Amino acid sequence: MTSTDNEKPGIQPDTHETTDSAIAMLDDQGTVVGWTQAAERLVGYCASDAVGRSAALILPSCEEAPTISAYAERCRAQNGWPGTTAARHRDGHLLNANLRISMVRGQQGAVRWIVSVTDAGTLSGHAVNGTVWAPLLARTQIGIVVRDPDLRCSWVNDTMESHDGICPDRRLGRMFTEVLPGAKAEALQAVMQQVLNRGTTRVHEYRSWLATGLRREHTFAASFFCLQDADGQALGVCCISVDVTESRRARERLAILSQASTRLGSSLDVVQTSQQLADLAVPLVADYVAVDLEQSVPFGDGPPVRIGPVGERPPVFRRAGLASIHHGVPESPWLRGEPIPVPPDSPITEVMRTGRSYLEPILDTAEGTWTAQDPVRALKIRENGMHSMMIVPIRTRRALLGVALFVRSEDPVPFQEGDLHLAEELVSRAALSLDNARQYTREHTAALALQRNLLPQHVRGGMAVEAASRYLPADLDNGVGGDWFDVIPLSGARVALVVGDVVGHGLHAAATMGRLRTAVRTLADMELPPDELLAHMDDTVQRLAEEDADAPDQLPAVVGATCLYAVYDPVTRTCAMARAGHPPPAIIDPRGRVTFPDLPTGTPLGLGAGVPFESREFELPEGSLLALYTDGLIETRDHDIDVGMRRLGSTLAQPNRSLEDLCSRAMESVPGQAPADDATLLLVRTRSLDPAHVASWTLPNDQAAVRSARHMAAGQLSAWGLEDLAEPTKLIISELVTNAVRHSTGPIVLRLIQHQVLTCEVSDTDVCAPRLRRVRSTDEHGRGLFLVAQLARRWGARWVSGGKVVWAEEDLATTPARRQQAVGTLRKPEGRPKTISL
Repeated sequence: MTSTDNEKPGIQPDTHETTDSAIAMLDDQGTVVGWTQAAERLVGYCASDAVGRSAALILPSCEEAPTISAYAERCRAQNGWPGTTAARHRDGHLLNANLRISMVRGQQGAVRWIVSVTDAGTLSGHAVNGTVWAPLLARTQIGIVVRDPDLRCSWVNDTMESHDGICPDRRLGRMFTEVLPGAKAEALQAVMQQVLNRGTTRVHEYRSWLATGLRREHTFAASFFCLQDADGQALGVCCISVDVTESRRARERLAILSQASTRLGSSLDVVQTSQQLADLAVPLVADYVAVDLEQSVPFGDGPPVRIGPVGERPPVFRRAGLASIHHGVPESPWLRGEPIPVPPDSPITEVMRTGRSYLEPILDTAEGTWTAQDPVRALKIRENGMHSMMIVPIRTRRALLGVALFVRSEDPVPFQEGDLHLAEELVSRAALSLDNARQYTREHTAALALQRNLLPQHVRGGMAVEAASRYLPADLDNGVGGDWFDVIPLSGARVALVVGDVVGHGLHAAATMGRLRTAVRTLADMELPPDELLAHMDDTVQRLAEEDADAPDQLPAVVGATCLYAVYDPVTRTCAMARAGHPPPAIIDPRGRVTFPDLPTGTPLGLGAGVPFESREFELPEGSLLALYTDGLIETRDHDIDVGMRRLGSTLAQPNRSLEDLCSRAMESVPGQAPADDATLLLVRTRSLDPAHVASWTLPNDQAAVRSARHMAAGQLSAWGLEDLAEPTKLIISELVTNAVRHSTGPIVLRLIQHQVLTCEVSDTDVCAPRLRRVRSTDEHGRGLFLVAQLARRWGARWVSGGKVVWAEEDLATTPARRQQAVGTLRKPEGRPKTISL
């Protein structure tokens, strides 16, 4: 027999480490005489525990058999028996194991047994292990040789002679290189020596020519195990080989297609899918592969090209995938993303016209061929020794998405029809993924546009807070999510802060996010405290889910959302907050100390658990940093959420940095992996309102309070330099205080706040909300709130402990024309001015 290397020059032998199977050597009485580290890893017994003891320690089923020969006979096996049995681990639990027992012979007729035990749950593991162990555990003849520490053959089975043509008498007592000289024997012996020295297990695949009349090349998969004695010292090397000539090619094709089904469907990005196709085909199918897509496909912004005659303006292709066995892909004149010229006489034109693949087993660059008309490609063909080519259309429903080019250069075997069929099957699977990705790209682009339009473009916190935000969408594989954030101005210089996350991804999640953001803004305008607002939001999400459930053929039903809602008051520097299944906020004080407040978790919105939400109020020093975020910022596949929270807190514990800088650093601190969920961050730095800009008085509940309120307000406006607002402000205060006197019984509080606007607040003990109504021309009452609505930029009421607050805001620069227009609305139809007692 002669041997030939399977490796290309400069490439390391195809050697891999495997730990799937436990190998042991037994004598005929069933006593363990050789053990392996692989066996220790599988069943937990080390060599000192196993060697010298009965195999029944590991295999309870052989306990009653007097000899291993009898055990094998009982299992109806001759020269090896594959089957399933129970193997006992050292800790006592039983493994469902695949078992094979093979007899080996030594000098003077001595007999030993090689036992292989493999956990049945690992058989679908690594591809290289499957190459060896799938046929080993099936009813396949395997060759076994056991060599001593000097690598001389001490035991061999009968099958081994059919693998290399060496009879047992010639093999026993000799080294491999003594009976089979050559580079391949030396390489295999070097692997054995390495296994012996390191005590490891290796798998090696090689090709050999058997000295038979057919001169057929055979492919063998061999595994090498270091056998240990009771002291853990190397006893020898057990070599197990399998002839995989007939099945290797079929397995390779199945493996390629299996990988295609998994890898080509793993991405919804057309360029990434194209690159995956190229990477998958090299070197399994070709030495060089290029994937060119029609230029509208990556963007999903137009219909693909139809298969048929090519008009005067042929479609433009762009290179989307490149792979080669050579570093830097020297075969390609064009980089990814560049347009690819298509000459009229090119085979690509024929592929576009017919929609059928093109096979050129012998690639010719001679005069008169199509390559001669394309000097750029012809030069690359000659420089890189490209000798065989296939062009396969990437098509779906008579639409041409692109073409895939397969070329061989180092592999001397030309492409055959079988290679073309494999390439076509591979490309057809890629075409389905590319078409799905193209349609998804269109939907994803629309979802991103919708989400960007629904999220606030700029967050402004007025006088209450300085705000900054970041939003990082999920990767293309997971799509757009339902994260949202908002900063909502409230009355009295207060501000509402909200961040939420809709369950799910995609266009529907983005649309649902927009609906919930609108609902929060509406409820915030009602001046509800955080816990009550979340209760209303819980009802809203439940109603949306019910509406979606009534139309199952439409969009997926809303299944829930999490939310954190907070209200900050710069006058009192207090922040009230509540959450519905959302991560707690981070609070960083001006000294950089980080806390996550003890805030009741609450149930996610839409579950209808019936558990009330709870609000907590915290006093924040001026300059405190408040961070609201979604779980995509702190949650990773490899670490608990607590790790992400600590990482976020450490990043933000730098109070001297700008909010924009902190936002960027927080996003960059996320581990470098494709996010499985959107990541959203809202940062606010609190401000406090100068006490000199707030004036408050407690008034008695009588008519005299109206005059006193007007007088004190006028004096305060004069002190603030807002004399121009005195008249409209006195009118507003008169109406609000008059209503408070009329409808309440307790003390009345008047407060003026000067910030970006002038806010007038009147507090009383009545809990009934004022209501603006249409007044008929004959009515003598009911115009008070109408007057307030005309003079104020906006007005409203909010409930507080023990009563309510009615408020009105005025622009700091109210024009005389607007004041005149407001007063004019108070005249009766006859033109007689109405006298208002103030």
